[in-house]
Amino acid sequence: MVIGHLVGAAVGYGVLALAGSTAWAAAVAAVAAVAAGITLALVMAARTAHSPACATAVVVVLQAPVAARFVPLLFGSTVLIVLTGYAASRVRREAPRYPAYWW
Repeated sequence: MVIGHLVGAAVGYGVLALAGSTAWAAAVAAVAAVAAGITLALVMAARTAHSPACATAVVVVLQAPVAARFVPLLFGSTVLIVLTGYAASRVRREAPRYPAYWW
């Protein structure tokens, strides 16, 4: 999950750099779709499939957030979600173990 979102952010910033941050480039949904497609291909190849990571790439392309703020917040929030899921799966003994595998 963490790696998937970081890949999504990296692809989003890369596509944004290639397409430019003009109003026309941000308005064209095809640029965001390209970023989502590249992200999906990369996370599937890296065995870190996480569909919301594609949405991260789309958000980066359409909103152009400042990387120095966005990436640390993204990293911290995904780590917090993973730790919460891990802790919740340990509370009940009959609950499925999370994560199923680490890599």
